[in-house]
Amino acid sequence: MSNMNQNNGMQKRMLIMTVVVFVFFIAYEFLVLKPQQEEKAALAKQEQVVQKKATPDVTMVATDVSGNPIEMSKSVDALSTKAVASSEIISVITTRENTIEIDKFGRIAQITLLEKKYIDEDGKQIKLFESNQLRPLEVRFEDRNINDKAFKIAAVASASTLNASTSTQELIITQNLGETVLTKKFTIYPDGHYDLNASTTNKKSFFITNGFRPNVLADMYAVHGFMAKLADDTLTTIEDGDLDKIENLNGIKFISNFDRYYASVIYNFEKTLAVSLMPDNDSNVQAFIHGKDNITFSGYAGPKNFKDLAALNKELTDVIDYGWFTFIAKPMFLLLQFLQGYIGNWGWTIVALTILIKLVLYPLSYKGMVSMQKLKDLAPKMKDIQAKYKDDKQKQSMHMMELYKKHGANPMGGCLPLILQIPVFFAIYRVLLNSIELKGAEWIWWVHDLAEMDPYFVLPILMGASMYLQQKITPNTMQDEMQKKIFQLLPVIFTFFFLWFPAGLTLYWFVNNVFTISQQYYINQMFERKRAEKQKAEK
Repeated sequence: MSNMNQNNGMQKRMLIMTVVVFVFFIAYEFLVLKPQQEEKAALAKQEQVVQKKATPDVTMVATDVSGNPIEMSKSVDALSTKAVASSEIISVITTRENTIEIDKFGRIAQITLLEKKYIDEDGKQIKLFESNQLRPLEVRFEDRNINDKAFKIAAVASASTLNASTSTQELIITQNLGETVLTKKFTIYPDGHYDLNASTTNKKSFFITNGFRPNVLADMYAVHGFMAKLADDTLTTIEDGDLDKIENLNGIKFISNFDRYYASVIYNFEKTLAVSLMPDNDSNVQAFIHGKDNITFSGYAGPKNFKDLAALNKELTDVIDYGWFTFIAKPMFLLLQFLQGYIGNWGWTIVALTILIKLVLYPLSYKGMVSMQKLKDLAPKMKDIQAKYKDDKQKQSMHMMELYKKHGANPMGGCLPLILQIPVFFAIYRVLLNSIELKGAEWIWWVHDLAEMDPYFVLPILMGASMYLQQKITPNTMQDEMQKKIFQLLPVIFTFFFLWFPAGLTLYWFVNNVFTISQQYYINQMFERKRAEKQKAEK
């Protein structure tokens, strides 16, 4: 049997662990992730591993939009412009959702999103790609001589402009490389996605890429990098900076290079793909599909909007990454989307979802709060036992257990319910962090975009104030003064981190606090009535 000090110590450790997990989860990406990625990138530069049989190194020279090799010392993060010279563009395709520009080497040079809500900080329509990144649909040949020609000889398009905004259109890009001809046959749909058949004469083998990820929002809050779905439905994710050697993947249903909200995807759910992954100079993933001399697939580059991806293929919704708690987060997003269909406003939908989650978890919360109240009432008796049996730990433990049993108290009861709720908190965190549906979604007059931080910091301050009030009315059985001081600082720490969090996520946390306060107040009042009745009965 554990002694009383062990019970108290375990309770304190569980409480501290719970808080530390939350703080660590939030602070991790600020203080650890970025330095870690930089360190990995530095190591990768010293230990590049080349596997010649996978994809010939001659085909892996990164080039800019004009076909010139990019300086390997130049990091993607240093590239700032998305402008593409008009002289490089041979065809412009307009769909209902985007504008696709094809350059003189048959690559997608740029995609501009047309929906009004997709605007950048300058108020201009979002462009997905930087000018010097690896371009989607770039072809690399296994034959070095042909590969050299492929970046010198311009391709020819069957149309310089194409309007696919209301009907499906076809475009043929032909590149005559002398001994072989590369042909890309596009079928472009009004929703912005495309089918592609790429083929060569003389059975010349080639590789084709979905390009480097869109570079619109790649922050430390959310995962960004590469994802592949295998034939067995498992997902492989490699974050930016984590690939240090060439890797080969077979039986692939789709590949996706993505930032927080946008992705460049190539998929085929009828015939799987073989893919080689090569690190660039910063250990970011460059994915090359083995085309042999003829390959057909579909592609999409744009927002990771759940409904749009599901409309293409339900399996493509896996492109949206929710992290470790996807098994909870994905159903939670579907519930959020369902509620929004009735409510119509994403802000009030978040409020409704928060209330619903609190109701579902109420039994757990109730047990935890009641247990904390019981421990608070027993605190004087626990101190008496400590003092009386301070030299006999075994008797101290025995009397403490008898005290708990007599009053139906559980020293772990206040911690376990909270710990069991952590996966739910993490899941909703990921849902609200990765849902582009919140982009441009207004709530009330000062919050015009739930995917952006609160411009006036109203929600973070309210969240911090509610957290402080929650602490004030929650029974605290900790005896250690240092522990108490740490807990008292938490509202300040959380407020600081939430200043830059998306307003939608801060709204969730604030509403969650408000309902936790109401639950705690109700239980406090209930115990006060019981104490009053007990005192009255004793008189």
